[in-house]
Amino acid sequence: MLNVIRSLLFAAFAWFRTRSQLAIEILALRHQLGVLQRSAKRPRLTNVDRGLWVLLSRRWCRWKDALILVKPATVIQWHRAGFRRYWTWRSRPTGGRPGIDPEVCTLIQRMATANLWGAPRIHGELLKLGIQVSEATVSKYMPRRSKPPSPTWRAFLDNHVQDLVSMDFFTVPTVFFHVLFVFVILAHDRRRILGINVTSSPSASWAANQIVPAFPWETASRYLLRDRDGIYGADFRHRIHNLGIKKVMIAPRSPWQSPYVERVIGTLRRELLDHVIVMNEGHLRRLLRKFVAEYYHRSRTHLSLCKDSPDPRSVEPPKLGKVIELPLLGGLHHRYTRRAA
Repeated sequence: MLNVIRSLLFAAFAWFRTRSQLAIEILALRHQLGVLQRSAKRPRLTNVDRGLWVLLSRRWCRWKDALILVKPATVIQWHRAGFRRYWTWRSRPTGGRPGIDPEVCTLIQRMATANLWGAPRIHGELLKLGIQVSEATVSKYMPRRSKPPSPTWRAFLDNHVQDLVSMDFFTVPTVFFHVLFVFVILAHDRRRILGINVTSSPSASWAANQIVPAFPWETASRYLLRDRDGIYGADFRHRIHNLGIKKVMIAPRSPWQSPYVERVIGTLRRELLDHVIVMNEGHLRRLLRKFVAEYYHRSRTHLSLCKDSPDPRSVEPPKLGKVIELPLLGGLHHRYTRRAA
């Protein structure tokens, strides 16, 4: 009922308006009806709709009387948002200092992440690489740190790996089904086998005697990683203590806590022992020492050494000659090198 009375009153007032005012009001009302027809539960206004009402608010004094869908304050808000967008577009950069190369930005972030450096140190390194950027630019693109920088675990372990060695026993059957024990001492830094020997009856005294030739001339490492085997008795512990080596024992039945020496034992099995039949103790000792001296240390590449061997191998460019093949261990493995024709 109220809506009917309101409509009648608006119709009566329309007699006193000019044709132009009536036409504008009709346009406004028809537009709002169109919006309602194409909307679902809630009317959805497009940027064109907002622009129309902003224009009407600037050109028509009675625009508030014809507004039904939204409040007048919403139209004013649209106008202010359009003002901000317009001047944002007008103020867009058209020149000035050129932007930094994305590769340089990535390099700055890599340097900051991989090192304990600040902006001055990174800036100096970039200058040495021929990259001309300001120190302020370096500071801008460095990742933000909430606390003092810390070395990576890789760097932390690399700084301590030279003081670590590990050891272990493994068994090898002979042709007559006797069991031989192989003792391996491994240095972690270059994966060098410091000592390898064979016995049929291991004891603490025998194991202690293998330690001395492995560390000649006061070259003993600081830490020795081993398991809790009972073979490491009093004589062995006394010899380790006299050399100034601190033992570190892994947890019971946890060979994964000594992965380096376990990996070497697996290499010895896969690349040598799985392909031969051991005759006796002397035969096994000769095979192991020949494998270590000729192939493992001098020729075999390691993933952990960046595809280098424990005894570093120099890169041979093509100009040195064609590639030849040198058989090792009776042809079980080969070494490839270059020689002039």
